[in-house]
Amino acid sequence: MHILFLTDNFPPEGNAPATRTYEHAKEWIKLGHQVTIITCAPNFPEGRVFDGYKNNWFSKEIIDGIEVRRVKTYITANEGFIKRILDFVSFMITSFLAGLFVKKPDVIVGTSPQFFTAVSAWALSAVRFKPFVFELRDIWPASITAVGAMKDSFAIRMLEKLEMFLYRRADLIVSVTYAFKRELVTRGVDGNKIEVVLNGVDLSKYKPADKDVQLATEYNLEGKFVAGYIGTHGLAHSLETLVNAAELLKERKDIVFLFAGGGSGSDLVKKLVAEKRLSNVVIMGLQDKSLMPRIWSLCDLSIVHLKNAPLFKSVIPSKIFESMGMGIPILIGVPEGEATEIVRDTGVGIVINPEDSKSLADSILSLKDNSSVLADFKKSSELAAISFDRKKLAVEMCDYLKRVSVK
Repeated sequence: MHILFLTDNFPPEGNAPATRTYEHAKEWIKLGHQVTIITCAPNFPEGRVFDGYKNNWFSKEIIDGIEVRRVKTYITANEGFIKRILDFVSFMITSFLAGLFVKKPDVIVGTSPQFFTAVSAWALSAVRFKPFVFELRDIWPASITAVGAMKDSFAIRMLEKLEMFLYRRADLIVSVTYAFKRELVTRGVDGNKIEVVLNGVDLSKYKPADKDVQLATEYNLEGKFVAGYIGTHGLAHSLETLVNAAELLKERKDIVFLFAGGGSGSDLVKKLVAEKRLSNVVIMGLQDKSLMPRIWSLCDLSIVHLKNAPLFKSVIPSKIFESMGMGIPILIGVPEGEATEIVRDTGVGIVINPEDSKSLADSILSLKDNSSVLADFKKSSELAAISFDRKKLAVEMCDYLKRVSVK
């Protein structure tokens, strides 16, 4: 089977969509399939092209057997609705044109969060008479209004019409959460063509490890209890809550908040930390994906946080699974939903109310001072990770793709 996969995020970018696509594609290659990825020059989340790459009209490389074709796009940071739409639309156009020259695909996949990529995949499927698969990573454009980036408007309503059009035209929808599937079914989408493949973790890379001595020394973390927020710093994550919790614990010299990652919320974190003159916060900034297991090893506790908005009840942050793989307890503050169910059911950590700095600070203190509870969470995390092994999930999704490719 030849899988043509369109995504505007791919390694060396290290965000969740890039990682999921790469880890799945790598396993599909091992299963004997051919995979062609159409993507853009790596630039997320800062909106700057990574060193060693150029925003050319077309380039090609092979990564672990995966053929990666990169196309030119309008590149911008994740700020401003109009600029982001220009970014998305430019990739929609150039990825469509590039897809016309891919030889004999059997199935064409487009992935969200934004669905202009899925528009391109649908158009290619229509002109090439191939099955169209929509990988649903986010309920977009609802997520735009949920973070306050844009109010309900005529433009949003038109995007919602386009969203429903794509759901109906898809031969298969692969959702990353069961909640997304339920949402689509209530909106009239045929549930028989929706399959769920959760996010997961590559257990060959993410596994329990002693704290990285070099990094601990470099960032003055020796002997400290480290509560880490690792991943994208976006508007959806309400990271000011974490900074406010750090302020409440500023007298505890043995506790440090670690931020590693980049995004539109990074500047706010830096600004607040400077204003509050906090010495118990370490900001590592955006890091290469290859360093992430070493960075995770520094953490005694993983903080997972989202804004207190109804939409985020259906979101499962992918850092949950990396935390499990590393055997790190989780302190999760997101609206009650699928993510909180996973944490409770697997016994890997504590659930608190989102955007509640005092509860966050109190829970960190409680875990720091109760080593036996922390140890139980560690054991549960390591055990739970087995159920979310990315290899197993990649095979599951591949089976769904094969099913539609032979129709």
